[in-house]
Amino acid sequence: MIVLKTKDLKKVYQQGSEVEVHALQGVDIEIEQGEFVAIVGTSGSGKTTLLNMIGGLDYSSKGSVTILDTDIETLKDKELTIFRRRNIGFVFQNYNLISTLNVYENIVLPLQLDGKQIDVEFVDNIIDTLKLKEKIHTVPLNLSGGQQQRVAIARALVNKPAIILADEPTGNLDSKTSMEVIELLKMSAAKYQQTIIVVTHSEEIAQLCDRIIRIEDGLVG
Repeated sequence: MIVLKTKDLKKVYQQGSEVEVHALQGVDIEIEQGEFVAIVGTSGSGKTTLLNMIGGLDYSSKGSVTILDTDIETLKDKELTIFRRRNIGFVFQNYNLISTLNVYENIVLPLQLDGKQIDVEFVDNIIDTLKLKEKIHTVPLNLSGGQQQRVAIARALVNKPAIILADEPTGNLDSKTSMEVIELLKMSAAKYQQTIIVVTHSEEIAQLCDRIIRIEDGLVG
């Protein structure tokens, strides 16, 4: 089943009064449920812009992004916020954890924002899978980078989204921890039937994925 499809996706940024930057130049991709996909490109190639379009964090200049048969470009701001919260999980390079909340509170925050009842068994299963059981009462300041990224992955999984988007999720980690995080994402994709899209500049990480989408100058090769 196709979970994500982009059609003729374009993004043009205006720099000053005359200069246009064509960040995406007609991108067509399809990604199926359960796939673990890497988007690879050099700095400025358009990979993060593409991820932002897919995640509904920015609007395209032209084209469409369809997730679960919904063209998210047609949604109003409030509708998009709700759709994104329920169907897309995000894992960022800088973790984006709430410093005043402990590990457990950070993980279940998306459920609380959506007014959902916490599925205790499912949450406990994620916590066990990501080896966070001993840290659930700890605040982010007292966690290592790898532990913080595990919390971010758990938070992304907890709402059972169709797609998880990870933007350079290992950018602040050493090579050993980076491999562990990618393996955890792979395991999560298989265990919870999540579609995971990872933006990375690392060829080593990309080779661990099911498929690689290469982008350069806003074009998918």
